[in-house]
Amino acid sequence: MAGVSFVLVFLFCLLYRTEGNVPGCSGPYGRIMDVQTTGAGLRTARAEGLKAGGVQASAIIAEKDLKNMIKYRTKIINVSKKTGIDAAVIAGIISRESHAGTALKNGWGDHGNGFGLMQVDKRYHKLIGAWNSEAHITQGTQILCNMINGIAKKFPGWTKAQQLKGGISAYNAGIRNVQTYDRMDIGTTGNDYANDVTARAQFYKKHGYN
Repeated sequence: MAGVSFVLVFLFCLLYRTEGNVPGCSGPYGRIMDVQTTGAGLRTARAEGLKAGGVQASAIIAEKDLKNMIKYRTKIINVSKKTGIDAAVIAGIISRESHAGTALKNGWGDHGNGFGLMQVDKRYHKLIGAWNSEAHITQGTQILCNMINGIAKKFPGWTKAQQLKGGISAYNAGIRNVQTYDRMDIGTTGNDYANDVTARAQFYKKHGYN
């Protein structure tokens, strides 16, 4: 019996390590390159020292984070395979939330409430892993999966790409905040969260995060 139990445990662990094994993440989700975006808003752009917003502004910001993002590329791609979330989307959120870790102090941001590369809020989630670990990235991405799934239930008539963008917006401000497609970012940080993250993600998609 002990031998059989060992085999069963081994098979379970093997299954758990395959793609799509993170609870709440069933994929496939929308393609980030299919998502329409207006890019960073003026407030976000000016905070980064830029004079104008837009897709180009998001790309410039994302490029600044590219050197630091490479430290986490393998972890990001591993999480992407486990969840079905595009690696570029994960990188886009990490860029927006923490500038690939460079905006954090000892792994913390948002006045001590946001934790890690993806800024998981300690007030609403039990934190998992070190701030720069694959476990942390997995937790943040699982939260994103839940947001996308929630948006899909709320707006079943939206395309996969629209639901993906809605989920990105909800990652910042919650599902309840998303009322319409065109105005989903009203109420998010800078009123541009999904548009900026999408544009950054599209940049990363072209730079090794596939």
